[in-house]
Amino acid sequence: MSKFKLDRTAFKPQTMAEAANHSDYYKKMTWQERLRITSFLNSIAYQFDINHPPRMNRNLFAVKSLRSNG
Repeated sequence: MSKFKLDRTAFKPQTMAEAANHSDYYKKMTWQERLRITSFLNSIAYQFDINHPPRMNRNLFAVKSLRSNG
């Protein structure tokens, strides 16, 4: 995670309304870019390495098949 550095020149003074309207910025991105950002934020929130995410415990789930009526 050391590849990300804070660029202090990238920020500007904003009003509260301008700062709250950040959805336009993300709407201009591709879905792949938004997914990459989501993965990064999840790695920060759940404290795991983004290059080695934890595996899902599949023992907690059950698979059931649907029966057809007839």
